[in-house]
Amino acid sequence: MDPHSSQSGAPTRRTGVPSNDDDTEHFCSSCAFAEACSLAGYGKPELNDLHCLVEHIGPFEPGQRIFRAGDAFRALFAVRNGMIKTTLVDAEGREQVLGFYLPGELVGLDAIYPEHYPCDAIALEITECCRFSFPAMSALAARQPKIQQHLFRLLSKELGSATLLAGDHSADERLAAFLVDLGDRYASRGLSGTQFRLSMARADIANYLRLAAETVSRVLGRFREQDLIAIDGRKVELLDPPRLRELARCVLNA
Repeated sequence: MDPHSSQSGAPTRRTGVPSNDDDTEHFCSSCAFAEACSLAGYGKPELNDLHCLVEHIGPFEPGQRIFRAGDAFRALFAVRNGMIKTTLVDAEGREQVLGFYLPGELVGLDAIYPEHYPCDAIALEITECCRFSFPAMSALAARQPKIQQHLFRLLSKELGSATLLAGDHSADERLAAFLVDLGDRYASRGLSGTQFRLSMARADIANYLRLAAETVSRVLGRFREQDLIAIDGRKVELLDPPRLRELARCVLNA
């Protein structure tokens, strides 16, 4: 296999390293590891170590797989732009949506222990990624404690996200939590936390929230009537974030 191709066989390209438009002193501000670099006060030599782990791959067209369930685990992927969903298919062929990943977020953390990817990662729109070799990342983390600590934090956050919707919550609470969580994640990347695009289909949202697609459409309509949100196609605006957050409180604080 070409080392610069994706594990799914999708055509990809390597744009070279260091990243971030050839500025070796500043890593991508939206990268999943940017916080670790900032906290450590890393300069050029330390950042070069991290830059040299990165391959830019893509673009992936909507529906293309970044990796497939069962592929050997060799790398973590950070979304540069676009969006990725992760899914499982059960023995009866039914798809279960596990999560959605925004620019700057890391995909593949749940593959570290089994040493193979337990799910498919699928582009929802034209998507580009940074690929981090995990063996090289592990070696760097052993030398750079802040990178190691941040990797552990990302793992912990991934585990927390997996249990976000495990409780017995109403459809309104689940959908409010979904919208608030998306807004918070966009805001943490320096983007608008109140106006953003829902790149995933309504059916994917319903699947992820363990609701019927009709229920999601009905609740979105009710939120719009209550002036909680405005929707224009796939664009959504959170008109009253405090009220949405209060409605989602039981889910977000679970």
